[in-house]
Amino acid sequence: MIELSPFAWTTFKLFGGVFGVLVLASAIGALLKWRVAHGQPHSVIDNLNSRVNAWWVMVAVIGLAFAFGKGGVIVLFYLISFYALREFISLAYTRRGDHGAIALAFFVALPGQYFLIWIDWYGLYSIYIPVYAFLLLPILAAVGGDTQRFLERTSKIQWGLMVCVFCISHVPALLTLQIPGFEGRNLLLIAFLVIVVQGSDVLQYVWGKLFGKRKVAPELSPSKTWEGLIGGVASATALGAALYWATPFNPWQAALMAFMICLLGFFGGLVMSAIKRDRGVKDWGSMIEGHGGMLDRLDSVIFAAPIYFHALRYWWVP
Repeated sequence: MIELSPFAWTTFKLFGGVFGVLVLASAIGALLKWRVAHGQPHSVIDNLNSRVNAWWVMVAVIGLAFAFGKGGVIVLFYLISFYALREFISLAYTRRGDHGAIALAFFVALPGQYFLIWIDWYGLYSIYIPVYAFLLLPILAAVGGDTQRFLERTSKIQWGLMVCVFCISHVPALLTLQIPGFEGRNLLLIAFLVIVVQGSDVLQYVWGKLFGKRKVAPELSPSKTWEGLIGGVASATALGAALYWATPFNPWQAALMAFMICLLGFFGGLVMSAIKRDRGVKDWGSMIEGHGGMLDRLDSVIFAAPIYFHALRYWWVP
């Protein structure tokens, strides 16, 4: 009989639980499609089923990355940042004079950030993009000699780097934390973040469809309601508290972390929706069927990841 380590057993239970939830969700979606929609197109049911299908893909990819450990997770999020940055820059107004700055973003700042995380140089990767790349990007754009809408063009590339690389890179950066009594199990910190923030998105959608009446910000995101926000955040906070056994937290600490993650995820989604409305588009791209682009799935992670990382670093790391 194979004896699993405590980390392997916890990971097995966590992914087993997620697998069970997805099987149940897929079954419910198929039943609704058959009993309610009678096999015909139905916007709400089809959207729910596409979300479940996207979850299957995300769980499979994350599970594969987990199987390869730290290297697999860093490579996965490097690729995620690359595609997210490509989506962001593709919707930004740029000119020929920006080519040097864009090349720096993709081929220097992006790999540099993940390399610094790989070697665990916190002192540099925490300021590499917010300080050095932030200053160098407008220098390269200015050398290009094109002043038309210069501030707008430069700030969009800077924003793209911050959102798509700096913020997202804090997910694999969780692997660098040294938490007493939790050594070798940092992958579970990533699992907790992803489950809570994505669970909050799904639960907000479900609560909103069932009880939503009052819009939070109709100009930015017509589908977000106060009922969905409150119900979804409360439910996801309870979910986070129930997952305390997979974290270094006790139940109330897990609930506090989950509540913070859910709120930041909601406001991150709202900010990214505002950017989409400014650019006049509904989705960032079409990479994920039924869900737009990479950034449409990550908008809740963008604001939550760096705050979650630093909360752990300064509350749990001595």
